[in-house]
Amino acid sequence: MKKTLSLMFAAVLTMQVATVANAQAVAGNADRGKDKVAMCIGCHGIPGYKATFPEVYHVPKISGQNAKYIEAALKAYREGTRKHPSMRGIGGSLTDEDIADVAAFYEASAKPSTTEVTVPTPSPQVASLLQKGACVSCHGANFSKPIDGNTPKIAGQYADYLYASLKAYRDDTHRTWGRGNPVMAGQAKQFSDQELKALSKYLSTVPGDLATVPEPRFIR
Repeated sequence: MKKTLSLMFAAVLTMQVATVANAQAVAGNADRGKDKVAMCIGCHGIPGYKATFPEVYHVPKISGQNAKYIEAALKAYREGTRKHPSMRGIGGSLTDEDIADVAAFYEASAKPSTTEVTVPTPSPQVASLLQKGACVSCHGANFSKPIDGNTPKIAGQYADYLYASLKAYRDDTHRTWGRGNPVMAGQAKQFSDQELKALSKYLSTVPGDLATVPEPRFIR
């Protein structure tokens, strides 16, 4: 019996060590990531660049975004729970290590501001919507200090992108652009299109850490 328990303990310990080793193996490296973003810079390296699916909107600013959130998003695209034809193809071409490296690169490519920022006062309507959605409870102070790395910074993000994203969360089961996130689906479904637009417009005016860092080869 003692021998059996010892073997079981050894097996569990081996599994734990293997899990830790695997986690260490996919730790992101920004230097490696710099060499893996060729598929990214054609959209995310051009300030003001717009996508046309499922509607015309700015490609999101991802420099300065939380690495864990970028990793989660890319894996969701790869697995198909976050739908977008182009991003599904890109996510599907990346290994876990590639994703971790790309995420680390973008997180490090724009540094958080150390200066105190002035947050614009929302209108009474928007203040009510923010309270109803409890946005700050996850996205944190000034919508730029999330409660954990898996939650994105949204302050200063493009308004039209935020609007398209919120609609995608609301239409979570849509086969072409739905985003499978039960928490965000529940929140977004509370609001009309006009309310989502109002929220998105306000959040885009809040100073934050997000940026589009221009790719030098695209600068003339």
